[in-house]
Amino acid sequence: MKTDFEIARETPLKPITEIAESIGVPTTALEPYGKYIAKVPYTLIDEAKVKQSNLILVTSITPTKTGNGKTTVSVGLALGMNRIGKNAIAALREPSLGPCFGMKGGAAGGGYAQVLPMEKINLHFTGDFHAITSANNMIAALLDNHIYQRREEGFGMREVLWRRVLDVNDRNLRNIITGLGSRTDGVMSEGGFDITPASEIMAIFCLAKDEADLQRRIENVVLGVTLDGKPLTVKDLGVAGAIVAILHDAIHPNLVQTTENTPAFIHGGPFANIAHGCNSVLATKMAMTFGDYTITEAGFGADLGMEKFFDIKCRKAGLSPKLTVLVATAPALKMHGGVDEKEIKTPNLEGIKRGLANMDKHIENIKAFGQTVVVCLNRFPTDTDEELDLVRRHCEELGVGFAINTAFADGGKGAEDLARLVVETIEKNPSRPLTFMYEDEDDIETKVRKVCQKVYGAKDVILKPAAKKQLARIRELGIEHFPVCIAKTQYSFSEDPKAYGMPKDFDITIRDFVINSGAEMIVAVAGSIMRMPGLPKSPQAERIYVVDGVIEGLS
Repeated sequence: MKTDFEIARETPLKPITEIAESIGVPTTALEPYGKYIAKVPYTLIDEAKVKQSNLILVTSITPTKTGNGKTTVSVGLALGMNRIGKNAIAALREPSLGPCFGMKGGAAGGGYAQVLPMEKINLHFTGDFHAITSANNMIAALLDNHIYQRREEGFGMREVLWRRVLDVNDRNLRNIITGLGSRTDGVMSEGGFDITPASEIMAIFCLAKDEADLQRRIENVVLGVTLDGKPLTVKDLGVAGAIVAILHDAIHPNLVQTTENTPAFIHGGPFANIAHGCNSVLATKMAMTFGDYTITEAGFGADLGMEKFFDIKCRKAGLSPKLTVLVATAPALKMHGGVDEKEIKTPNLEGIKRGLANMDKHIENIKAFGQTVVVCLNRFPTDTDEELDLVRRHCEELGVGFAINTAFADGGKGAEDLARLVVETIEKNPSRPLTFMYEDEDDIETKVRKVCQKVYGAKDVILKPAAKKQLARIRELGIEHFPVCIAKTQYSFSEDPKAYGMPKDFDITIRDFVINSGAEMIVAVAGSIMRMPGLPKSPQAERIYVVDGVIEGLS
């Protein structure tokens, strides 16, 4: 089969104006970024049309280290639905440079189910990530200056909570010292970097409903605690307007097209293991304004991305999907069935049987939110018919819809069965209104316990001293009504990344809480998860290069 790059280069793209016209977006409103990308003003969102659209969430079982092809399924489903005569639009996250040059590679789908132009989407795109990075680090610089300029007045910080960010995997920057050198080089202090998708600015960006809401949220960001014990916010610095100015263009969703010239909005990109894992509310509502069906995804497995999509994004944006699609793969099921990761592409019926426990727990969780679920098995070339039939029969026994997706190899044609199943299920058995895992009135510790015990299956939750200290601060600030965003490994229901399948009798250790008062959520850091990833022994960057003006190796 041809590579992703060969397929992408051979696909004839339509001018972005034609893509916009095909769904009723006025071309005069577009802000083009070249021939095939444009920003669409969020002011075109029509809440009445949003309420009429059918929102579909694509999530997955606990993934392998190379993922389960969730974006490929999301794009493929949009293609398949358009092939059967439905007006369907995808709403996806923007890729981060960290995974692109690290372990996972690009995130624009794959094969004949891609969003294009893939190399631009995977790299700098419309500069949204750079704007978020700059906005975050501008706040850090302004805070340092605020401390420096007022030190003679006796002003100082007891604790600085705001960290810098960079959209690169760089473990050496996790913890740093700033202000070294002469007295005029600043006030020496401890600091550190997170990756840009973990920035609170990214979370705010993806949850804000408009530019005024963006400014309100940025003003509320808590930067640290002063020597007299008071919280210092961006509003205290008086610079929120300048930060919004940096994000002024970025806030508008990006319109692109697929390998079959169907429209897709791509906007925002928080990770689901260290952030809330969903594209922007504005992009989702934009797709719902112009599409009868909107397909969106939430990062990593359903225990992470889906839970946060429901408990944070849907709770705050008033969204409620009509259906959830759970993506599974035979290799992932075998991995969860105890098969060595080097052998998961070798036929193994017993491994799949044992691995179904992982899928079943995700199905149980999806139903607990009031969602109707269908299982999509994303087919790999190494899968056997016997393996696929085993999963099909298991879903039939559970009374869960099942379809095989081959959009990677066959484009929209390979997702037609899934598309028909999705449409039929929505028409006959749509999801009930969402049931959340916790109530707004629950305190933060209770919210964490409910997610850990109900969704992950944990026995208990252990709070480290730093976490308990932050809980006291959260109570003082009066923000216990915020939802929780648990930062946890994506490779297991537990905090142990090697505990595959359906682990039992495990505890979740919360070592710290990060206050995101602008994003209006509390991040609970579980286990040894890092908000700045490191690079693997052989990063993808070793296989990326430019030949005759063409970028290779991003997929």
